[in-house]
Amino acid sequence: PCASLRGDFGRLILEAGVNVQDTCVMHGFPGTDTIIEENGHIGHGAVLHGCRIGRNALVGMNAVIMDNAVVGESSIVAACAFVRAGMDIPPHSLGAGVPAKVMRRLSEQEMAWKVEGTLTYQELTRRSLATLVETEALTAVEPDRKRFDMPGVQPLIELRKQARDGDGCE
Repeated sequence: PCASLRGDFGRLILEAGVNVQDTCVMHGFPGTDTIIEENGHIGHGAVLHGCRIGRNALVGMNAVIMDNAVVGESSIVAACAFVRAGMDIPPHSLGAGVPAKVMRRLSEQEMAWKVEGTLTYQELTRRSLATLVETEALTAVEPDRKRFDMPGVQPLIELRKQARDGDGCE
């Protein structure tokens, strides 16, 4: 919801398996392309302007990727990073900061985490398309309303808390 994909000047190209989350903006100058390659994952509030996001890459929440920048295959751009115009983040790298810098090569574990996150959103899309029905808005909070449970999927902060409290997570 609330994403703005503006193909009014430049072209927007989204390949198979891409997910663009709430309040993202995609745009570009006339004659340019803004491209997200296969299984690209664009976090909430990110802005992509005339750039290329490589296959299986992740752009974190509220990051900004400027004109002619390239985020390489299987790379991650940290939340709130600012990727300057023309910057090239190599494949399998972490880009972070304002302005962004290439920090290091990603571990296999980090790349696997990214793939799993994208698969979770792709499953959400399939489930939503299969089960959504029009409803009326609630006028009051239902006291015993169920929450959706997805075992094993939790924020990183919860995993760190479990590790700190000795709940078996390492």
